[in-house]
Amino acid sequence: MPEYQTWLLYRQKYGGLNPMMRIEWGSALISSIIANVNRDSKSQPFTVVDFAPHIAQAESKKELTLEEAKRLWA
Repeated sequence: MPEYQTWLLYRQKYGGLNPMMRIEWGSALISSIIANVNRDSKSQPFTVVDFAPHIAQAESKKELTLEEAKRLWA
């Protein structure tokens, strides 16, 4: 049980262990930095999520409450 709790804390702090998602995040970070350096001062700044659609989908998912789950799955 202590090892499981340690892994949960790690994942909450650093995210999942999927190497492709980590590569996507790193590439998106570099892309957003380059885009922000070269953007027009009148335009909105870019974020990492602008260049990583899978991360955007993961962040937009909200946890279901028990009542919502019952309603949706019943």
